[in-house]
Amino acid sequence: MSFPYPNQCTPCFVFAVSCMKSEYAHFLSGPRNNLIIADIFAFFLLDLYILSYYFVSLPKGWKVAILLTLLDMRKIVLVVLLTMCMMMEAKIRKPAVAGQFYAGDTRELRHDLKECFLQCKASPLKPVQAIIVPHAGYVFSGVTTASAFACIQPDAQYEHIFLLGPSHHVYLDKASVNIEATEYATPLGNVPVDTALCKSLLEQSDAFTYNNKVHDSEHCLEVELPFLQYHFKKVVPIVPIIIATQKLSILQEIARVLLPYMNERNLFIISSDFSHYPAYLDAKRVDGLTKDAIMTGKAEAFVKAILHNQELNINSLATSACGEAAIATLLMMTENDANIHPHHIMYRNSGDSPYGGKDRVVGYHSFIFTRDDVKPVESREKDEANFSLSDEDKKMLKEIAYDAIRMTLEGRSYQFPSHLSEKLKTLCGAFVSLHKHGRLRGCIGHFGEDMPLYKTVCQMAKAAAFEDPRFPAVNITELPDIDIEISVLTPMKRIHSIDKFQLGKQGIYMRKGNRAGTFLPQVADEVSWTKEEFLGHCAQDKAGIGWEGWRTAELYTYEAIIF
Repeated sequence: MSFPYPNQCTPCFVFAVSCMKSEYAHFLSGPRNNLIIADIFAFFLLDLYILSYYFVSLPKGWKVAILLTLLDMRKIVLVVLLTMCMMMEAKIRKPAVAGQFYAGDTRELRHDLKECFLQCKASPLKPVQAIIVPHAGYVFSGVTTASAFACIQPDAQYEHIFLLGPSHHVYLDKASVNIEATEYATPLGNVPVDTALCKSLLEQSDAFTYNNKVHDSEHCLEVELPFLQYHFKKVVPIVPIIIATQKLSILQEIARVLLPYMNERNLFIISSDFSHYPAYLDAKRVDGLTKDAIMTGKAEAFVKAILHNQELNINSLATSACGEAAIATLLMMTENDANIHPHHIMYRNSGDSPYGGKDRVVGYHSFIFTRDDVKPVESREKDEANFSLSDEDKKMLKEIAYDAIRMTLEGRSYQFPSHLSEKLKTLCGAFVSLHKHGRLRGCIGHFGEDMPLYKTVCQMAKAAAFEDPRFPAVNITELPDIDIEISVLTPMKRIHSIDKFQLGKQGIYMRKGNRAGTFLPQVADEVSWTKEEFLGHCAQDKAGIGWEGWRTAELYTYEAIIF
């Protein structure tokens, strides 16, 4: 008689493996503890099944063999569970330089940060879009860093904080964005990571990748986190990006992908020290030249200054800015936005610290980039609720749209009128529709709130005339027959409950990762859907995130002014 286990118990093993495979596949997306419990319960049921099916009628020797086999299965379960626990632990990125660059003790760290902020002279300024701060030990650069953070309102309502810095240990021809860590740990607690947004960056361009070695021991982003935790009343999710290349073409691609996020809802933190290892006075000279280049707001001027500094043949100068690539990327994103302005906040070098000598120093600048077109939250919410356009505003937008098309056809560059109302400078989306003899001739729209209204209308008018794939490009002979209709989308307002959405009056815009979709307000007049059906169709048919996708997506409402 042969031992029955290998043959008759095979289905049990298949069942066990299937359970484990299924749970493992859903491990990253489901409740971790529930999944582990489910695994334990599955194997418990499996044990009972084997015992009830085989144990009663088997000889004693076989009973012992089965018990030993079950013990082996328990070992497998324990190994799997330990592995899963290790994976869960790996989701939290542990501090790499706590106790070195900054205090590892919570109380001591809070005391040090308090002292840094007490010593800085800066105060909150206009809405801050980005900052450049050092990443050295706090005894050398802490006050310089705090001076930039102090320019930001502690209750500033950002949705994300993008952290960009250099790789000190690993070279890549790309930018590495951390898609694995769900949180970054510091002695002050954990900072959440928007992993969905991180993954969407990888999907948008080959300029982004993920390499865990780049992030595990890198300090340049980590040292900024305690400042975030100490200064802000609410720490929002971060997007950790290490730029490990100096190639301008790749930096331009990185800037292109990140540009849509360069708006009032997000803060960009650029981590960089400046001159490395010249003597004290040489450092001040080099760092002064670099500062002047950054203050131009132009990426080209900054890159040229870095090259020029290298040609000065200053003794022991290793670099003018270790975060050169991150700074250049920031300038590429901001240089064409007339509403963003750089400000120099503070300069020190390690020779100014009682812990540093003057023969071999590192320079530390802090800068902020402010937005002129962003109003305080209270004013902005009031404007959103009462947004309207005067007849003069509407006339001006029609003229901008028509002249932009005409001058493009004539081979001339369009210049905006010198006098524009404040309403036309509002950040909001718009659609431009072209009709010829009553029939649609082109229609393109933009939902992003990354440009003033007058610029959006200008670009959408040209896109509707020349880039709508459904129609040939408009030619000069038919221009007199073209009628222009503009639909201005009032500033979008984030909602957290569909009770705030007014079906038929408001349009809906939803975003999840790199997927987004919308229904204009008038869609509700064309269908007889309920509010939930309206959202379900938008999620499924427009955003491509599934019927229930709206429940976990970011939801925004807006209205349309059509003229």
